[in-house]
Amino acid sequence: MIDENLLKREEKAIITLRSLYRKYGYMPYKMNKFEEYELYMRNKEFLVSDRIITFNDTNGRLLALKPDVTLSIIKNGEDIKGYKQKVYYNENVYRVPESSRHYKEIMQAGLECIGDIDLYDIYETVTLAARSLSLISDNFVLEVSHLDILYVVLEEACDNEDFRSEAIKCISEKNLHDLKRICNKYDVNKSTGEKLEILVTSYGNRDKVIENLKKINDEKINDFVRDLICLSKMIDCTEIGDRVFFDFSAVNNMNYYNGVTFSGFIDGVSKSVLSGGQYDKMMKKMGRKSKAIGFAIYLDMLEQIREKKRHYDIDVLLLYDNDTDICRMAEKISELTESGLTVSAQKTIPAGMRFDRITDMRKEIK
Repeated sequence: MIDENLLKREEKAIITLRSLYRKYGYMPYKMNKFEEYELYMRNKEFLVSDRIITFNDTNGRLLALKPDVTLSIIKNGEDIKGYKQKVYYNENVYRVPESSRHYKEIMQAGLECIGDIDLYDIYETVTLAARSLSLISDNFVLEVSHLDILYVVLEEACDNEDFRSEAIKCISEKNLHDLKRICNKYDVNKSTGEKLEILVTSYGNRDKVIENLKKINDEKINDFVRDLICLSKMIDCTEIGDRVFFDFSAVNNMNYYNGVTFSGFIDGVSKSVLSGGQYDKMMKKMGRKSKAIGFAIYLDMLEQIREKKRHYDIDVLLLYDNDTDICRMAEKISELTESGLTVSAQKTIPAGMRFDRITDMRKEIK
C-alpha cells in the first residue's frame, strides 16, 4: 500500500487519472523522449512554441526533444474503418512556455480519441475532462466553446486576416467595447457585428448561452447549435453538470482546434490547467482521414496550489545512543510506524525539526 502523504500532488493525479481513463477503454500510450526534428518543423503552426531543443543522432539524423505528444500519436497511428484509437498518456514535453523565455520540462497527462468521431465521443471526452479536474480539485470549472460557430461568423464579417486576429483577441478577453471599435474600423455590417457581440457576451449558464445563440439565426451554424443543445442535455445527466459552462471566449489555439473546444480551471492556479478539443484540421494536414478529439492536463501547474502545511515535520522524534538496545529500538519504531505515525531516529535533536513528541530510548534501563 502506497502512503499518499508521500506523493506529490502531480504524482497522485497521474495515478487517479490513469484509473479513470482505463474505465472508459483508453489504453496507455508510451513514446520516446525524442522524434525526428522534421516532424515538428512540418507542423510548427500547431505548436505552442517553435523553439525546439535539437541534437544529432549517431547516424547524423537531426532529432528533437518532444515539444508535443499529439503529433507523435497522429504520426504513429493509422486510419482503420470503424475503429477508434483511444489512448491516454503521461509524458514530459520540452518547450518554451508562452509566459517564459526559457526551456522548461513540462509534465502532461491526457488522452486522445481518433477515428470515426461522433457526438457521443465528444460528450465522453468533455465529461472525462471535467471528471479529471474533479480528481485534482473539488473547486473547478470546464468552459466549452464551438470554434466552427466562431469561424462562420468571422468569415461573414470580414475576410481580412488582421480583422480576424484582432476580433479573436477581443472575444478571448470578453472585450465588447474594442470589438465594436474593430467592427467599425473594418466596415463590418451591423447585422454581422451584432452576431459577434452575441458571441462575446455568451458565457456562463449553458441554457442561457444556447438561447443567445438562437438569436443569431444563421442556417450555417444551426447544426452546430443543435449539437451543443444535445451535448448540454447529456452533460446535465452527469454528476459534474453544474461545473461545465459554455463560453465563446474559450478560443484556444485556432490553428490547432476546430469544432468543440474546452479549457479547464481549478482554484489556486492562475491559468487553465487543461486544454482540449477537436483537431480534425491537424489530422488532415498530416495526411490522416480520421477525425480526432482529446485534451492535455499540465500537471506542472499544480505546483501553484498551496499544499496544506503540516504542523509537524514528523510525529515522533526517537532519541537513542550507543548503549540503546538496537533490537528493542527497531521493534519500537516498527510499532509506531505501523500505527500510522512518522518517526525519525536521531542521537540528538536536529535543529529546526518540528515534532509532536519525543520517545527517548536513552533513558531505558539496559
